Amino acid sequence: MEKHKWTIQEQGLFLKNTGELLSRGYPLSEALESLVHQLPLKRKHEIRQCLSQLREGFPFYQILSNMNFNKNLIGYVFFAEQHGGLASAFLEGSEMVLRKGRDTEKLKKLMAYPIFLMLITAFLFIFVDKVLLPRFSSLFVSMQLQPNFFTKAVYLFGDFLPFFLLILFFGLVALLIYYFVRFRKLSPIQQKKILVRVPAAGQFLRLYYTHFFAVQLSYLLNGGLSISEALSLFEKNEKQPFYSVLGKAVKLKLREGNKLEDILVSFPFFDIELSNIIRHGQKNGRLDQELTFFSRHCLHKIEEKTEKLLKVIQPVLYMFIGFLIVSMYLAVLLPMFHLLEGF
Repeated sequence: MEKHKWTIQEQGLFLKNTGELLSRGYPLSEALESLVHQLPLKRKHEIRQCLSQLREGFPFYQILSNMNFNKNLIGYVFFAEQHGGLASAFLEGSEMVLRKGRDTEKLKKLMAYPIFLMLITAFLFIFVDKVLLPRFSSLFVSMQLQPNFFTKAVYLFGDFLPFFLLILFFGLVALLIYYFVRFRKLSPIQQKKILVRVPAAGQFLRLYYTHFFAVQLSYLLNGGLSISEALSLFEKNEKQPFYSVLGKAVKLKLREGNKLEDILVSFPFFDIELSNIIRHGQKNGRLDQELTFFSRHCLHKIEEKTEKLLKVIQPVLYMFIGFLIVSMYLAVLLPMFHLLEGF
């Protein structure tokens, strides 16, 4: 049968439903068998294949990888199979993915109408700038009328637009060249150090990397592993090269005698508060609980920042579009009013 790619929403709901059944005492295989009856026909065959591979001894994270699931979800499952807390990890991972999906959909809905307006405005602007306004301008010049502010604004924007598009095009080309020639050859840690420097996006990435590292480390510590053993499992996570390399690098620095909180504060892709949380957790003996609480705090901050960003983007777009439309309107009408006054 032809495989159909699972959407992020489908992946999140599948893992959430699996986690809920596991939390009620179902073994993983029985949970999947129960879900087969709830899924659409195109998914039933894939889950039956998944069950077959599970019975053959394949790890669940590997099965999901073969089904092209989201790498972050696979990471949650990988660590869950190491520490044994499948139900809570599945629910946590699905909530993160579903929340990300909701935010993406919300952004699409908020941006759809402004983008439509921008396209219509662009069409009107080209018509006014290239066809209508030049004809009126020749008339206004013959009548010795000086260009008003709005006429100058329309002409200025018309002159600037080609340069802006050209700069944007060359900027994108430069980024692609940098990516293929330099960026993808860097180590995963170096890549993340560069990404968190990107304006606006960097703060979201930093919070996300901190959340994932904190929540997985908390699960592993709660499962009775030491910090060194937990980092060894990070190192074995081949599906997420960044966390694999990170685990190896942190272990190496620990062997050199550095403290964990001092090591993590040296990584710019982690929130600076992470090292304080680890220091405090080690003092009171509740590091796993402190990390769990802090990982949820990071998620809440991501959600708050996303809401704030969405509240800023749409009004700014509407103001820009409104100013452009009013400028085109007044660029033609104001000189006509002056002509009427002359009569």
